[in-house]
Amino acid sequence: MKKTIKYSLTAIIALAALLLCAGYYMLGYALKPAELVTRSRDIEGSLKYMAENYPDVSRWIDSLQNVGALHDLYIENDEGRRLHALYVPAADTTRHTAVIVHGYTDNSIRMMMIGYLYSRQLGYNILLPDLYGHGMSEGTEVQMGWKDRLDVLRWTEEANELFGGDTQMVVHGISMGAATTMCVSGEVEYGTYRQPFIKCFVEDCGYTSAWDEFKGELKNQFGLPAFPLLHVASALCNMKYGWSFQEASPLEQVRKCHLPMLFIHGDADTFVPTWMVHPLYEAKPQPKELWIVPGAEHAVAYKENPEVYTRKVSDFVGKYIH
Repeated sequence: MKKTIKYSLTAIIALAALLLCAGYYMLGYALKPAELVTRSRDIEGSLKYMAENYPDVSRWIDSLQNVGALHDLYIENDEGRRLHALYVPAADTTRHTAVIVHGYTDNSIRMMMIGYLYSRQLGYNILLPDLYGHGMSEGTEVQMGWKDRLDVLRWTEEANELFGGDTQMVVHGISMGAATTMCVSGEVEYGTYRQPFIKCFVEDCGYTSAWDEFKGELKNQFGLPAFPLLHVASALCNMKYGWSFQEASPLEQVRKCHLPMLFIHGDADTFVPTWMVHPLYEAKPQPKELWIVPGAEHAVAYKENPEVYTRKVSDFVGKYIH
Protein backbone atom coordinates (compact mmCIF):
# COMPACT_ATOMS: atom_id res chain seq x y z
CA MET A 1 0.00 0.00 0.00
CA LYS A 2 2.78 2.44 0.95
CA LYS A 3 4.67 1.58 -2.23
CA THR A 4 1.53 2.22 -4.29
CA ILE A 5 1.06 5.64 -2.69
CA LYS A 6 4.75 6.41 -3.18
CA TYR A 7 4.65 5.45 -6.87
CA SER A 8 1.44 7.42 -7.38
CA LEU A 9 2.92 10.55 -5.79
CA THR A 10 6.07 10.14 -7.86
CA ALA A 11 3.99 9.85 -11.03
CA ILE A 12 1.92 12.92 -10.12
CA ILE A 13 5.04 14.97 -9.39
CA ALA A 14 6.66 13.80 -12.63
CA LEU A 15 3.52 14.69 -14.61
CA ALA A 16 3.30 18.11 -12.95
CA ALA A 17 6.97 18.76 -13.72
CA LEU A 18 6.44 17.69 -17.32
CA LEU A 19 3.43 19.98 -17.69
CA LEU A 20 5.36 22.87 -16.14
CA CYS A 21 8.26 22.37 -18.55
CA ALA A 22 5.88 22.09 -21.49
CA GLY A 23 4.03 25.21 -20.32
CA TYR A 24 7.27 27.20 -20.14
CA TYR A 25 8.23 25.94 -23.60
CA MET A 26 4.91 27.03 -25.07
CA LEU A 27 5.10 30.41 -23.35
CA GLY A 28 8.52 31.03 -24.85
CA TYR A 29 7.44 29.71 -28.24
CA ALA A 30 4.45 32.08 -28.29
CA LEU A 31 5.84 35.22 -26.69
CA LYS A 32 9.57 35.03 -27.50
CA PRO A 33 9.69 33.68 -31.06
CA ALA A 34 12.99 33.81 -32.93
CA GLU A 35 11.44 36.23 -35.44
CA LEU A 36 11.26 38.87 -32.72
CA VAL A 37 15.01 39.24 -33.27
CA THR A 38 15.58 37.94 -36.79
CA ARG A 39 12.74 39.93 -38.36
CA SER A 40 11.31 42.63 -36.11
CA ARG A 41 14.72 43.94 -34.95
CA ASP A 42 16.19 43.76 -38.46
CA ILE A 43 15.66 47.32 -39.69
CA GLU A 44 17.72 46.95 -42.87
CA GLY A 45 15.95 43.69 -43.65
CA SER A 46 12.60 45.41 -43.14
CA LEU A 47 13.54 48.17 -45.59
CA LYS A 48 14.59 45.49 -48.09
CA TYR A 49 11.26 43.71 -47.53
CA MET A 50 9.37 46.91 -48.35
CA ALA A 51 11.46 47.45 -51.49
CA GLU A 52 10.69 43.92 -52.68
CA ASN A 53 6.99 43.87 -51.80
CA TYR A 54 5.90 47.53 -51.99
CA PRO A 55 8.28 49.29 -54.42
CA ASP A 56 6.17 52.47 -54.64
CA VAL A 57 6.05 52.70 -50.85
CA SER A 58 9.79 52.03 -50.64
CA ARG A 59 10.52 54.91 -53.02
CA TRP A 60 8.26 57.13 -50.91
CA ILE A 61 10.16 56.14 -47.75
CA ASP A 62 13.43 57.03 -49.52
CA SER A 63 12.01 60.42 -50.51
CA LEU A 64 10.91 61.10 -46.91
CA GLN A 65 14.37 60.25 -45.63
CA ASN A 66 16.03 62.41 -48.27
CA VAL A 67 14.12 65.54 -47.21
CA GLY A 68 14.20 64.81 -43.47
CA ALA A 69 10.44 64.23 -43.19
CA LEU A 70 10.63 60.77 -41.55
CA HIS A 71 11.19 61.32 -37.83
CA ASP A 72 11.97 59.15 -34.80
CA LEU A 73 10.21 59.67 -31.48
CA TYR A 74 10.86 58.00 -28.13
CA ILE A 75 8.75 57.82 -24.98
CA GLU A 76 8.97 55.92 -21.71
CA ASN A 77 6.00 53.72 -20.85
CA ASP A 78 4.49 53.19 -17.40
CA GLU A 79 6.96 50.37 -16.69
CA GLY A 80 9.95 52.55 -17.52
CA ARG A 81 10.69 50.94 -20.90
CA ARG A 82 11.84 53.11 -23.81
CA LEU A 83 9.51 52.84 -26.80
CA HIS A 84 10.06 54.04 -30.36
CA ALA A 85 7.82 55.32 -33.13
CA LEU A 86 8.17 56.80 -36.60
CA TYR A 87 6.13 59.82 -37.57
CA VAL A 88 5.53 61.92 -40.66
CA PRO A 89 3.71 65.28 -40.53
CA ALA A 90 1.29 65.90 -43.37
CA ALA A 91 2.55 68.01 -46.27
CA ASP A 92 -0.18 70.54 -45.49
CA THR A 93 -1.16 71.36 -41.91
CA THR A 94 -4.17 69.27 -40.88
CA ARG A 95 -5.95 67.87 -37.83
CA HIS A 96 -6.38 64.53 -39.60
CA THR A 97 -4.11 61.95 -37.95
CA ALA A 98 -3.61 58.18 -38.12
CA VAL A 99 -1.87 56.01 -35.51
CA ILE A 100 -0.93 52.79 -37.30
CA VAL A 101 -0.18 49.59 -35.37
CA HIS A 102 1.87 46.66 -36.71
CA GLY A 103 1.45 42.95 -36.12
CA TYR A 104 3.25 40.01 -34.48
CA THR A 105 7.05 40.21 -34.97
CA ASP A 106 6.66 43.09 -37.44
CA ASN A 107 7.69 46.71 -36.87
CA SER A 108 6.79 50.26 -37.86
CA ILE A 109 8.68 50.08 -41.18
CA ARG A 110 6.73 47.01 -42.26
CA MET A 111 3.50 49.00 -41.77
CA MET A 112 4.55 51.90 -43.98
CA MET A 113 2.23 50.74 -46.77
CA ILE A 114 -0.65 51.81 -44.50
CA GLY A 115 1.34 54.94 -43.66
CA TYR A 116 1.53 55.58 -47.42
CA LEU A 117 -2.26 55.19 -47.67
CA TYR A 118 -2.94 57.80 -45.00
CA SER A 119 -0.05 60.20 -45.59
CA ARG A 120 0.56 60.15 -49.31
CA GLN A 121 -2.96 59.39 -50.52
CA LEU A 122 -5.23 60.93 -47.85
CA GLY A 123 -3.00 63.76 -46.58
CA TYR A 124 -2.93 62.69 -42.91
CA ASN A 125 -0.32 63.08 -40.23
CA ILE A 126 0.89 59.59 -39.33
CA LEU A 127 2.56 57.96 -36.34
CA LEU A 128 3.65 54.31 -36.36
CA PRO A 129 4.77 52.82 -33.01
CA ASP A 130 7.13 49.90 -32.56
CA LEU A 131 5.24 47.81 -30.02
CA TYR A 132 6.97 46.65 -26.84
CA GLY A 133 9.66 44.10 -27.72
CA HIS A 134 9.54 44.98 -31.42
CA GLY A 135 11.58 47.11 -33.81
CA MET A 136 13.53 49.79 -31.94
CA SER A 137 11.46 49.60 -28.73
CA GLU A 138 12.76 47.99 -25.58
CA GLY A 139 11.31 44.74 -24.26
CA THR A 140 11.92 41.04 -24.71
CA GLU A 141 8.50 39.49 -25.28
CA VAL A 142 5.28 39.85 -27.23
CA GLN A 143 2.26 41.15 -25.31
CA MET A 144 -0.41 40.07 -27.83
CA GLY A 145 -1.99 43.52 -27.84
CA TRP A 146 -3.17 43.46 -24.22
CA LYS A 147 -0.58 45.49 -22.34
CA ASP A 148 0.24 47.09 -25.70
CA ARG A 149 -3.12 48.84 -25.57
CA LEU A 150 -1.84 51.06 -22.77
CA ASP A 151 1.29 51.96 -24.73
CA VAL A 152 -0.75 52.75 -27.85
CA LEU A 153 -3.04 54.98 -25.78
CA ARG A 154 0.11 56.86 -24.74
CA TRP A 155 1.13 57.10 -28.38
CA THR A 156 -2.24 58.57 -29.34
CA GLU A 157 -1.72 61.27 -26.72
CA GLU A 158 1.76 61.96 -28.08
CA ALA A 159 0.42 62.13 -31.63
CA ASN A 160 -2.34 64.50 -30.60
CA GLU A 161 0.15 66.89 -28.99
CA LEU A 162 2.70 66.47 -31.77
CA PHE A 163 0.22 67.40 -34.48
CA GLY A 164 -1.35 70.44 -32.85
CA GLY A 165 -3.35 69.31 -29.82
CA ASP A 166 -6.72 69.30 -31.56
CA THR A 167 -6.52 66.31 -33.88
CA GLN A 168 -9.16 64.01 -35.28
CA MET A 169 -7.67 60.55 -35.17
CA VAL A 170 -8.11 57.03 -36.51
CA VAL A 171 -6.29 54.04 -35.02
CA HIS A 172 -5.60 51.39 -37.67
CA GLY A 173 -4.00 48.01 -36.98
CA ILE A 174 -3.25 44.78 -38.82
CA SER A 175 -3.18 41.28 -37.27
CA MET A 176 -1.89 41.61 -33.68
CA GLY A 177 -1.98 45.36 -34.35
CA ALA A 178 -5.69 44.96 -35.10
CA ALA A 179 -6.13 43.07 -31.83
CA THR A 180 -4.29 45.93 -30.11
CA THR A 181 -6.55 48.44 -31.86
CA MET A 182 -9.65 46.63 -30.61
CA CYS A 183 -8.21 46.48 -27.08
CA VAL A 184 -7.62 50.24 -27.29
CA SER A 185 -11.21 50.74 -28.46
CA GLY A 186 -12.60 49.45 -25.19
CA GLU A 187 -10.73 52.06 -23.15
CA VAL A 188 -11.17 55.42 -24.88
CA GLU A 189 -14.74 56.31 -23.88
CA TYR A 190 -14.60 55.56 -20.15
CA GLY A 191 -12.36 55.81 -17.12
CA THR A 192 -8.71 56.80 -17.03
CA TYR A 193 -7.97 56.64 -20.73
CA ARG A 194 -10.63 58.85 -22.31
CA GLN A 195 -9.34 60.11 -25.64
CA PRO A 196 -11.92 62.45 -27.22
CA PHE A 197 -9.72 63.06 -30.27
CA ILE A 198 -10.02 59.42 -31.39
CA LYS A 199 -12.94 59.30 -33.81
CA CYS A 200 -12.83 55.80 -35.32
CA PHE A 201 -10.93 52.52 -35.69
CA VAL A 202 -9.90 50.18 -38.50
CA GLU A 203 -9.05 46.60 -37.58
CA ASP A 204 -7.65 44.29 -40.25
CA CYS A 205 -7.59 40.53 -39.47
CA GLY A 206 -7.43 40.72 -35.67
CA TYR A 207 -8.22 37.75 -33.40
CA THR A 208 -10.98 37.30 -30.84
CA SER A 209 -8.55 36.61 -27.97
CA ALA A 210 -5.01 35.45 -27.35
CA TRP A 211 -6.54 32.27 -25.92
CA ASP A 212 -8.45 31.51 -29.12
CA GLU A 213 -5.43 32.27 -31.31
CA PHE A 214 -3.05 30.09 -29.29
CA LYS A 215 -5.67 27.33 -29.04
CA GLY A 216 -5.87 27.22 -32.83
CA GLU A 217 -2.11 27.27 -33.28
CA LEU A 218 -1.66 24.53 -30.67
CA LYS A 219 -4.00 22.32 -32.66
CA ASN A 220 -2.72 23.25 -36.12
CA GLN A 221 1.02 23.06 -35.40
CA PHE A 222 1.21 20.37 -32.72
CA GLY A 223 -2.11 18.50 -32.96
CA LEU A 224 -2.77 19.14 -29.26
CA PRO A 225 -5.93 20.16 -27.39
CA ALA A 226 -6.07 23.28 -25.23
CA PHE A 227 -6.28 21.30 -21.98
CA PRO A 228 -4.08 21.16 -20.03
CA LEU A 229 -1.11 22.81 -21.75
CA LEU A 230 -2.76 26.13 -22.65
CA HIS A 231 -4.10 26.52 -19.12
CA VAL A 232 -0.62 25.99 -17.69
CA ALA A 233 1.01 28.40 -20.16
CA SER A 234 -1.64 31.06 -19.47
CA ALA A 235 -1.13 30.73 -15.71
CA LEU A 236 2.63 31.03 -16.17
CA CYS A 237 2.10 34.12 -18.34
CA ASN A 238 0.04 35.68 -15.58
CA MET A 239 2.70 34.89 -12.99
CA LYS A 240 5.60 36.12 -15.11
CA TYR A 241 4.12 39.01 -17.11
CA GLY A 242 0.95 40.00 -15.26
CA TRP A 243 -1.70 39.01 -17.83
CA SER A 244 -3.45 35.85 -18.97
CA PHE A 245 -4.40 34.56 -22.41
CA GLN A 246 -8.11 34.79 -21.53
CA GLU A 247 -7.73 38.36 -20.30
CA ALA A 248 -6.23 39.49 -23.61
CA SER A 249 -9.63 39.62 -25.31
CA PRO A 250 -10.41 42.03 -28.15
CA LEU A 251 -13.86 40.42 -28.19
CA GLU A 252 -14.65 41.73 -24.71
CA GLN A 253 -13.09 45.11 -25.47
CA VAL A 254 -15.16 45.82 -28.60
CA ARG A 255 -18.34 45.22 -26.59
CA LYS A 256 -17.53 48.47 -24.76
CA CYS A 257 -16.79 50.51 -27.88
CA HIS A 258 -19.44 52.82 -29.35
CA LEU A 259 -17.09 54.62 -31.71
CA PRO A 260 -17.15 53.60 -35.40
CA MET A 261 -15.08 50.60 -36.46
CA LEU A 262 -14.31 49.06 -39.85
CA PHE A 263 -13.63 45.31 -39.74
CA ILE A 264 -11.53 43.83 -42.57
CA HIS A 265 -10.73 40.13 -43.00
CA GLY A 266 -9.65 37.87 -45.85
CA ASP A 267 -11.95 34.95 -46.56
CA ALA A 268 -8.92 32.64 -47.06
CA ASP A 269 -7.21 33.54 -43.77
CA THR A 270 -6.20 30.44 -41.81
CA PHE A 271 -3.65 32.01 -39.43
CA VAL A 272 -6.27 34.24 -37.82
CA PRO A 273 -9.20 32.25 -39.19
CA THR A 274 -11.94 34.17 -40.95
CA TRP A 275 -14.61 32.93 -38.54
CA MET A 276 -13.14 35.15 -35.82
CA VAL A 277 -14.28 38.38 -37.47
CA HIS A 278 -17.96 37.44 -37.19
CA PRO A 279 -18.27 37.28 -33.37
CA LEU A 280 -16.12 40.42 -33.18
CA TYR A 281 -18.41 42.26 -35.56
CA GLU A 282 -21.54 40.99 -33.81
CA ALA A 283 -20.22 42.00 -30.37
CA LYS A 284 -19.39 45.56 -31.45
CA PRO A 285 -22.25 48.07 -31.03
CA GLN A 286 -23.10 50.32 -33.97
CA PRO A 287 -21.70 52.13 -35.90
CA LYS A 288 -19.65 49.47 -37.66
CA GLU A 289 -18.85 48.14 -41.12
CA LEU A 290 -17.52 44.79 -42.35
CA TRP A 291 -15.50 44.02 -45.48
CA ILE A 292 -14.69 40.37 -46.21
CA VAL A 293 -11.92 40.36 -48.83
CA PRO A 294 -12.36 37.59 -51.43
CA GLY A 295 -9.38 35.26 -51.78
CA ALA A 296 -7.18 37.12 -49.27
CA GLU A 297 -5.04 35.13 -46.86
CA HIS A 298 -3.66 36.59 -43.63
CA ALA A 299 -2.69 40.29 -43.63
CA VAL A 300 -2.48 40.69 -47.41
CA ALA A 301 -5.75 42.55 -48.07
CA TYR A 302 -3.94 45.81 -48.87
CA LYS A 303 -1.10 44.18 -50.81
CA GLU A 304 -3.47 42.29 -53.10
CA ASN A 305 -6.16 45.00 -53.36
CA PRO A 306 -4.46 48.38 -52.80
CA GLU A 307 -6.94 50.50 -54.73
CA VAL A 308 -10.06 48.90 -53.25
CA TYR A 309 -8.51 48.87 -49.77
CA THR A 310 -7.65 52.55 -50.03
CA ARG A 311 -11.15 53.42 -51.22
CA LYS A 312 -12.82 51.38 -48.47
CA VAL A 313 -10.70 52.98 -45.75
CA SER A 314 -11.02 56.47 -47.23
CA ASP A 315 -14.80 56.20 -47.48
CA PHE A 316 -15.05 54.92 -43.91
CA VAL A 317 -12.79 57.41 -42.14
CA GLY A 318 -14.21 60.25 -44.24
CA LYS A 319 -17.57 59.80 -42.52
CA TYR A 320 -16.10 60.55 -39.08
CA ILE A 321 -12.98 62.67 -39.65
CA HIS A 322 -13.74 66.04 -41.25
